[in-house]
Amino acid sequence: MPNRKVCIVGVGKIAVDQHVPAINDSPDWELAATVSRQGSVEGVPTFRDFDVMLSERPDIEVVSLCLPPQPRFQYARKALKAGRHVMLEKPPGQTLAEVHHLERLAEEAGVTLFATWHSRMGKGVAGAKAFLAGKEVVDGNISWKEDVRQWHPGQEWVFEPGGMGVFDPGINALSILTEILPKPVHVIRADLDYPEGRQTPIAARVEFTRGVGMELDWLQKGPPSWDMEIRTADGGHVVLRFGGNELWIDGEKKPVAEIEEYPALYARMAELVEQGRSDVDLSPMVHVSDAMTLGKRNVVESFAF
Repeated sequence: MPNRKVCIVGVGKIAVDQHVPAINDSPDWELAATVSRQGSVEGVPTFRDFDVMLSERPDIEVVSLCLPPQPRFQYARKALKAGRHVMLEKPPGQTLAEVHHLERLAEEAGVTLFATWHSRMGKGVAGAKAFLAGKEVVDGNISWKEDVRQWHPGQEWVFEPGGMGVFDPGINALSILTEILPKPVHVIRADLDYPEGRQTPIAARVEFTRGVGMELDWLQKGPPSWDMEIRTADGGHVVLRFGGNELWIDGEKKPVAEIEEYPALYARMAELVEQGRSDVDLSPMVHVSDAMTLGKRNVVESFAF
């Protein structure tokens, strides 16, 4: 079967760093076009208008949306109504209701909708999930800390409504947590630090049931800390480091999968399209919504890029 043609919408940092290389190295996909107001990919046709791309390129089956979450719904809606399969970068939308609406549209159109969670494809995640299967979790700790100036340089949208603030990286941790736990947890308390004049938090402390706690910080200097540990009633101890890509069980470093996160996402998308199915798990986003609902708002020092 010839490679399926895909169009990337939003040629920013994540598209250039992750999506483009994953597509170019994939046996399943061909990057046939991009849509972006400013960015482009060498050797690939670029459209400035999404409607024009949909009209002029009926041969493109799949649209991969890499633009910020605020405008994503309208692009996804148009693509689904045009009969295209759609991949959503994380988080899949601004609100849960938006994505539920897209699910219904995909079902009506008979096309695939894939809400991607790249951190679930971390090399150690499957091993952690297998170890925890059937066990009782008694406590856990998540430490997800990085420098927003490094990972979102000048991207003001992260502090606008719908941008999620520090939960933009924090949802990566939640995507792993919801994947590996044998039974779900829910938020019971949250403290959220909002820079003066900003609309989303820059740091957060969140408590879940089953003794799980999470600390998020977007002002960490130096290397990021993307770590998680879970303890079980039988004395088991799982540690995931480097965003789920290094696995330790009971103090011993374990072998992990070889495939990288974004190539794994595109391999999964190929399977979904071939099977005529969608994959839209919103459990990580539910936790963010609950933390925002229950969170105590603390105003902290102003922030500027």
